[in-house]
Amino acid sequence: MNFINEMIGLFSNVINITWQQVIMWVIGGVLIYLAIKKDMEPTLLLPMGFGAILVNLPISGAVDRYYQDGVWIKNLAEGKALFEAGTAGVTYEPGVIDELFNMGIANELFPLILFIGIGAMIDFGPLLSNPKLMIFGAAAQFGIFFTLSLASFLGFDLKDAASIAIIGAADGPTSIFVANYFGSNYMGAIMVAAYSYMALVPVVQPPVIKLLTTKNERMIRMPYKPATVTKMTRILFPIVITAITGIFSPKSVALIGFLMFGNLIRECGVLDSLSETAQKVLANLITIFLGITIATKMQAELFLTWQTLMIIGLGLVAFIFDTAGGVMVAKVINIFLPKDKKLNPMIGAAGISAFPMSARVVHKMGLKEDNQNFLLMHSIGVNVSGQIASVIAGGLILTMIGG
Repeated sequence: MNFINEMIGLFSNVINITWQQVIMWVIGGVLIYLAIKKDMEPTLLLPMGFGAILVNLPISGAVDRYYQDGVWIKNLAEGKALFEAGTAGVTYEPGVIDELFNMGIANELFPLILFIGIGAMIDFGPLLSNPKLMIFGAAAQFGIFFTLSLASFLGFDLKDAASIAIIGAADGPTSIFVANYFGSNYMGAIMVAAYSYMALVPVVQPPVIKLLTTKNERMIRMPYKPATVTKMTRILFPIVITAITGIFSPKSVALIGFLMFGNLIRECGVLDSLSETAQKVLANLITIFLGITIATKMQAELFLTWQTLMIIGLGLVAFIFDTAGGVMVAKVINIFLPKDKKLNPMIGAAGISAFPMSARVVHKMGLKEDNQNFLLMHSIGVNVSGQIASVIAGGLILTMIGG
């Protein structure tokens, strides 16, 4: 009899499983499938997918839990409110993933450290060879501000709308930084949308580009004539960009500063071992922690809402209008250029921050129209400008909306 009672006790947690948690297990499985089978942002989608399963196990020790007189309070928000109010008999059991979240994301530490690794990976040479490409990086942030207005119109709180709009930055760390800064209630959905659409750039961008351009425009050749970029220029560039950004967009100085510090490590020429560590070991380590830690915001009661579907839709809108903004600016500039100096408007689409995927998409589309049309270096230059522009756009959002 004791054995039977022990077995019943062992499996008693099964009755705590909800259909919402089962759905989240399926969503986690889909993310893992996309990461492994489709090779879509595997370094982030796989930890997020596994984390989604982990945090949706009933009475999981991975996330914070609240109890009243020893009985688990299933509603997380209710339990937290009772505990913070000092209700008698309510106790709190910390979870390791929530602890990691508080130590690494709530204080923006993980995204900022990851920016050091990203900065160390980026070669700004193509942009420095042709600085006017920066305009396309700026133009491709149009989707952020359009989506901010649209999300507000649809009823989202202004700070949540701003957090959702940053999906259009196509920059995961910036999305995390801004959403956490504003304390958005939809961080899980924002992260899934941001990284999913980054992985889907080869699917999302080509139809938009084709819709906005003619075949003749897509066949425009742009000979690449690289200018010599001195070592001094490469070293001064991250310093000057940080200083200028800090003056005109103070809220973004941490983001741009860590990105440019990573690039300075790369370009200075005396810290090769640190540069290699930042690009590989540091970036990979932080990415692992970041992916699985974000999953705490993918608990069923936080994630399975109509707002999540709206956020995923708004993320797609942001990506579409980012792409359209870059292409249309290139088309407008072409009106004022002589025939032999025309730009291929497709390069404007590479202004989103999804590096280097967007540049590759543009290059492949150019080759498909004309197998001698090599746009890679131009699109790379635009793409790295998008890295800077997306961070500055995030800082502008923080400045405009406020803390």
